[in-house]
Amino acid sequence: MASEHVVIVADCDHKTIEIEQGVLADICKNIPMLACRTEDEVIEQCSAAEGLIIMYAPITRRVISHLKHCKIIARYGVGVDTIDLKAAAEHGIIVSNVPDYGTNEVADHALAMMMALTRKVLQATATVKSGRWDFRLMQPVHRLQEQTLGVLGIGRIGSAMARRAHGIGMKVIACDPYVARERVPDYVTLVSLDELMRTSDVVSVHCPLTDETRMMLGEEKLGLMKPTAYLVNTARGSIVDEAVLDKMLGAGKLAGAGMDVLMKEPPAADNKLFRHDNFIVSPHMAWHSNSSVKDLKRKAAEEVRRVMRGEAPLYQVNKF
Repeated sequence: MASEHVVIVADCDHKTIEIEQGVLADICKNIPMLACRTEDEVIEQCSAAEGLIIMYAPITRRVISHLKHCKIIARYGVGVDTIDLKAAAEHGIIVSNVPDYGTNEVADHALAMMMALTRKVLQATATVKSGRWDFRLMQPVHRLQEQTLGVLGIGRIGSAMARRAHGIGMKVIACDPYVARERVPDYVTLVSLDELMRTSDVVSVHCPLTDETRMMLGEEKLGLMKPTAYLVNTARGSIVDEAVLDKMLGAGKLAGAGMDVLMKEPPAADNKLFRHDNFIVSPHMAWHSNSSVKDLKRKAAEEVRRVMRGEAPLYQVNKF
């Protein structure tokens, strides 16, 4: 039997942590499943952790200063914007994510949003249910094979979205200053952000939330888009300035938008975007499927187990 370690799930929105307990059973007999939402709650309840698994809990510099025994913080998900990566590195704490658990699901969801918007599926449904049977009310509808998809961030998920769009005959362009040309499929043309925003018929956002990308799609960049174009965001809400998006939709300067992520989650009931018929939204569920949930839980726990056993993690994001 390996030595006993202290592993804590600080927060998650799962019903159980049976999968995590199974993965970690040989090094940790009891894993508390907590519901920490604030810095103080993490400090008070998790300070003994050697391995910490989180979902939304804020892991700030202040929190990290109290994690005296911690070796790894593993996040359920891809984004690590709630964790102070620099502070963790300074304290010798590995931060890991799960970058590949829901790649296909997110790409499928972005594709579904694009299809629903461009084919005006929701508007057509509402029109028929209201007693009007007239396809001419849903105009214009363009042939996708004559449209250009702009992929903002051509990593795992962006590449998966590009494959889907290419498969149905769309032209695909992408902007990603951190990817090498040889890692991008031949059918994808790399362009600047300005060119992508100007020429795309659909812009699909797949970049992480960083200081560089926060509110990146504001008045200047969204203002470059065609009035016939659509915006889809399945990445992070704070990449898009919602006030600007609301103004553009209201003024007819954008054909529509689909968002799986918002600046505030859950949103206020009076979120101004909700008043637009050409705005569709889902509750941060693009990553979700029965299979992806199992992968997410298992892989987060496996990262903790590796580090507890003195092995190298697979998905460390704060190199030091």
